[in-house]
Amino acid sequence: MKSAWTFIKTALLGGLVVILPTAIIASVFAWIFGVVTRLIQPITSILTARSSMGKLVADLLVIGIIVGLCFVLGLAVRTAAGRFLQQVVESRLARFAPGYRLVKDTILLFLGRKKSPFAAVALVQIYGGQSLTTAFITEDHGDGTYTVFVPTSPNPTSGLIFHLDRAYVHPVDVTVEEAMRSVIACGVGSSVLLEKRKSLEKGAT
Repeated sequence: MKSAWTFIKTALLGGLVVILPTAIIASVFAWIFGVVTRLIQPITSILTARSSMGKLVADLLVIGIIVGLCFVLGLAVRTAAGRFLQQVVESRLARFAPGYRLVKDTILLFLGRKKSPFAAVALVQIYGGQSLTTAFITEDHGDGTYTVFVPTSPNPTSGLIFHLDRAYVHPVDVTVEEAMRSVIACGVGSSVLLEKRKSLEKGAT
């Protein structure tokens, strides 16, 4: 009886391991699709009111148009005139929305289109505690102290700046892009940082 229950439990858990990741990914895509369709709702409402197409078809059509527009804009900004217009628009946006450049730089960094201003990734101990938090080294002062930026999650554009002694800063051989993805994902993927930290500790002993 016990072996039969073990077999059933193992088979059930094996099925859940296969189904749950797929279900979670599908839920994330469904959430993203829901957010996008809510944003484009005014346009899709016009299309459905003036034609016989269904809401789903209208949503997909509008999304396709937006993707096509992004492609065309991407081609346009590769020209001299396009770059000039982009600079003019961005300068005005930055004037009325001070956080625009910060958000743009974060997106470019996340997409790998911009070199990171951070020197390295580190796990740091703040307030003298034993807990480790993901941080980015912004400056090595050369006197045994570091300045680090600890981002908030899932929004890495805000955070706290700490000036710490070298003993509390543990650099890890992880790219800034990998660490940034982990921050945005609320810690998912941070096992890479911890494994690098453990390997450094083993190498030091």
